[in-house]
Amino acid sequence: MARIIFDLDGTLINSAPDVMGVANAILAEQGVAPISLAQTRSFIGNGVATFVARMRAARALPETLQAPMLDAFRARYDAAVGATLPYPGVATALARLGAAGHAIGLCTNKPVSAARAVLGHVGLLPAFDAIIGGDSLALQKPDPAPLLAVLDALPPGPALYVGDSEVDAETAAAAGLPFLLYTGGYSRGPASAIAATARFAHHAALPDLVAAALTEAAGC
Repeated sequence: MARIIFDLDGTLINSAPDVMGVANAILAEQGVAPISLAQTRSFIGNGVATFVARMRAARALPETLQAPMLDAFRARYDAAVGATLPYPGVATALARLGAAGHAIGLCTNKPVSAARAVLGHVGLLPAFDAIIGGDSLALQKPDPAPLLAVLDALPPGPALYVGDSEVDAETAAAAGLPFLLYTGGYSRGPASAIAATARFAHHAALPDLVAAALTEAAGC
C-alpha cells in the first residue's frame, strides 16, 4: 500500500469560477472592476491571504484593506461551491486508487473547512483518509510541513504527491517525494517548465502513472 497525496484546486476540481465569484463580490463592495477568470486562476495556489493580496493589488487597493477583505473572503468561502466540478475522470481515478489499497490524502492551501465543504458538495469527501488545509498548520505550501503532516496521518508506505502548479512541485521536492503534474490546472507558467516525475492531461491516466512512479521510486 502507498500513500497518494493530492492538491485540490486545479488538480482535482475546477473551482476557479466560484473563487472568482467570491472575489468579485468583495471587489464590487469596494467599487472597483471585477477580475477575470484567467486572473483568478493565476492568483490561486498560495493560500487565501495571498489570493486576496493579489486581487487587491490588481485593482490598486491599499494594504489597509487586506484584513477586512480577507475576513470577507473567508466568510463566503465555505459556501462557494455551486459552480465547482471535479475534472473528468477524477472520481473514477480516486476509486481505482482506493480499491488498489492505497491511502488517499489531501494537502491544500485552501482553508480546511472550505476544502471539506467543496469535497462534500462534489461527492469526493469519502475518498480521503486524511486532509490538511491551509489553516491546519502555521505553515503553508510550498513549505513541506503540511505535506509531511498528511503523510504522518496515513499508514506507513511509499508516497507521492499529485498537483498542478509550481507551488506543488516545490512542495513535493522539499518533502523528497515523486511528483505527478496535472497539466490542465492553474500553473502560473507553462506546465512544460515545471519539474515532475510524470505529467498527465486526463485523470484516467493517473492510476497507471501512480503505479509506474511507485515502481520507479522503489528501484524495481
